[in-house]
Amino acid sequence: MISGSIVALVTPMHADGSIDWEHLDELLEWHIEMGTSGVVPVGTTGESATVDVSEHCLLVKRVVEVVRGRIPVIAGAGANATREAIELTQAAKEAGADACLSVTPYYNKPTQEGLYLHHKAIAEAVDLPQVLYNVPGRTACDMLPETVARCAEIEQVIGIKEATGSIARTEEILELCGTKFAVYSGDDATACELMLQGAKGTISVTANVAPKLMAEVCQAAISGDADRTNNLNKKLMPLHNDLFVESNPIPVKWALAQMGKIELGLRLPMTNLSSKYHQIVRQAMQQADVID
Repeated sequence: MISGSIVALVTPMHADGSIDWEHLDELLEWHIEMGTSGVVPVGTTGESATVDVSEHCLLVKRVVEVVRGRIPVIAGAGANATREAIELTQAAKEAGADACLSVTPYYNKPTQEGLYLHHKAIAEAVDLPQVLYNVPGRTACDMLPETVARCAEIEQVIGIKEATGSIARTEEILELCGTKFAVYSGDDATACELMLQGAKGTISVTANVAPKLMAEVCQAAISGDADRTNNLNKKLMPLHNDLFVESNPIPVKWALAQMGKIELGLRLPMTNLSSKYHQIVRQAMQQADVID
């Protein structure tokens, strides 16, 4: 079972919006060196909404090739059309990904039965472990715990990234689905509490900027050491909050550019971080000791 600090990886881009493959390779090596437990390419933080299908597949393939089995790769493969999600999942399998991350269909607002049948169709079509992804703040679609429990009975569905930030919601899923089903936090601010409650890790935006400390926090939380977890996490709390002062991945890309890890490139309609937030994010980075 994949556990620990799993980075929701940014997609480095040049100022003109083209993909920066060199910095992508360097980020992956850095994460492995810093102790990151797994990587999710082409998710929300990886700007999956603005890369085309061929780029999406190339990004997953490149990540798998660079990682070379040293840490698991959970490929973003979600779509709001079931056929497209199957195609992306098949491409992830062919690239050699260890699992896929499959978001609830956005915008078209399916019923709970539609959500179940969507994920069931993906699982039946492609022999690749599937992690569900529930992020209603982005999708306008909320997969309820009882639907998660139904999906958990599907052989290929191994876990969920639960990004509501609700402790009670996660506790209910853990109770309904049991220990063989992995629950991952999708909300950095509440991730430690969820892991202390039994979640297996976090798929994290903060891990992009502070991978070593995030890995240490996750290790402490999963082992049940609440005091160490809380002490370490205090340094990260400003990042957990301030990396969302504007829509993700705007702040995290700005932060990584300040660290010299990437160029400052995004694709419209995403824009660079507003100047009024620069000092706020910089101070959070300083508290986490990632810049002076």
